[in-house]
Amino acid sequence: MGEIILWKKVLRAKEFHGFQFNRQFIIGNFIVDFICRKLKLIIEIDGYSHYFKQEKDAERDRILSDMGYTVLRFTENEVRHNLDDVVSQLEKFVEEKIS
Repeated sequence: MGEIILWKKVLRAKEFHGFQFNRQFIIGNFIVDFICRKLKLIIEIDGYSHYFKQEKDAERDRILSDMGYTVLRFTENEVRHNLDDVVSQLEKFVEEKIS
């Protein structure tokens, strides 16, 4: 549900500051929730199951980082109940990246 909310309200159709995001994108051996190749940004929305695979997620993030990407993780709860905060964090990343 969090992925759908973030996609529909923020990321689709270049609505987020004109940057193109792709959803469910294959990179290496992984499928990431969202990617903006121009910003070298991957966004992951972690549901309940991620509480039990933190080590695996950390290793995955390290591999993606080694490929030059920044991985930002948000919980399903954050997206559903604090979308404005999620958007603020994404905007901060963009501002730092393009300045």
